[in-house]
Amino acid sequence: MKKNLKLLLSLILLINFNSTKLNAESSVENLKVDWSFKSFIGKFDRASLQRGYQVYNEVCASCHSLKYLSYRNLAEKGGPEFSEEEAKAIASNYEVEDGPDSTGEMFTRPARLSDKFVLPYANDQEAKSANGGAYPPDMSVLVKARKGGANYIYSLLLGYEDPPSDVKLEDGVYYNKYMYGNKIKMSAPLSDDIVEYTDGTKATTEQMAKDVVSFLMWTAEPHLEQRHKFGFRVIIYLIILSVLVYFSMKKIWSRIESKV
Repeated sequence: MKKNLKLLLSLILLINFNSTKLNAESSVENLKVDWSFKSFIGKFDRASLQRGYQVYNEVCASCHSLKYLSYRNLAEKGGPEFSEEEAKAIASNYEVEDGPDSTGEMFTRPARLSDKFVLPYANDQEAKSANGGAYPPDMSVLVKARKGGANYIYSLLLGYEDPPSDVKLEDGVYYNKYMYGNKIKMSAPLSDDIVEYTDGTKATTEQMAKDVVSFLMWTAEPHLEQRHKFGFRVIIYLIILSVLVYFSMKKIWSRIESKV
């Protein structure tokens, strides 16, 4: 009995020690950004979304997919709002498999607006093989799926630095002070001027991180602006309704009191 009790206490102490260590490694507070979409009437910055797509396309798309997004979404209201012709031109840069044709054969064709974003890898095994055994996650809902949301992803992109002297890293592993456990298998994806923005904006690491996170927030919540507008209208309606109810009840009670 005593032996079992000692074993149980040892396990509890070990779990507490590991939890404390993990919390210490992940205790760095995320960077804070004043996002345009954050308030209950917030909206996306169109120019930032378009720049964010450019960063995703030129830097992230070679490894990370957007499997829930179609090319037509790029032209929809509430998003980057590329023109239909611009969205068609973007789609036409990619080949998709279609068919069968009249002879029963599959064939490839340029992507159309109705097609989903082309995946960077044919399957999960190919994705892992190309990335040192680590599977690059789909980015469609990444911002909503990670604790800390937009601020966490933004911090992660800017959090690469040399490891402390007491931290040993394996080959292909990098130190990131915002990553849980501080170790990540993805090298720093952004550096100044790695992208040349088409609108002339200076492509600093911070600017690119902010733009691509804004874009990924939109991919995770493409109807955010509509939801904010609807919520605002509901609040106004409830305020008006409350005022009407208040004065109606006040009038009713004044009549009752006068009779009493």
